[in-house]
Amino acid sequence: MPAMGPGAVFNLLSTERLHLVQLPPDAAWRVLAYHEANREHVSTVSPARPANFFSVTYWRTRLAQDREDFRLDLSLRVFLLPRNQPIQLSPIIGNASLTNIRRGPLQSADLGYGLDHHYEGQGLMTEALRALCDYAFNVMGLHRLQANHLPENLRSAAVLKRLGFQVEGIARELLLIDGQWRDHVLNALIAPGRRG
Repeated sequence: MPAMGPGAVFNLLSTERLHLVQLPPDAAWRVLAYHEANREHVSTVSPARPANFFSVTYWRTRLAQDREDFRLDLSLRVFLLPRNQPIQLSPIIGNASLTNIRRGPLQSADLGYGLDHHYEGQGLMTEALRALCDYAFNVMGLHRLQANHLPENLRSAAVLKRLGFQVEGIARELLLIDGQWRDHVLNALIAPGRRG
């Protein structure tokens, strides 16, 4: 990872319509605004969040930790910004992450993502994740990406299918969401050219 000042935006990737960036801690208010705008939309599909999740303080700390976790090869978390606006001012319209990066004989990570509900249905998440998956395989050297979704989340299922993910099964009662243990559909994508 290139050296960055504490206030610098790290533009990891650009696609036709998007920038995938790591934001500095002083952009915490932008991240908070994105999560506040989508609070109700994701409340029934998201696990419980820390008590201070909807605060600038939480996001200042989290954004600093995200940079450190990337430096240590533990995870990569980026935000999606519209490419047709200046990076320093544009609103956050989504997020994507590679977490639980495992090296050694596994070379795998978990893929997560979310999109502002005002931008759904435009192919933006497919565009962003295609670029992120390519980066994971070709730059980070990962072999396998895993992504899970609730059975009724047809939008998420469609995105993963377009990207070439294959359904591997159902994980029963995988995640506690809104007070209930929920099943999830398990999906995986193997690096192109390395499939068995």
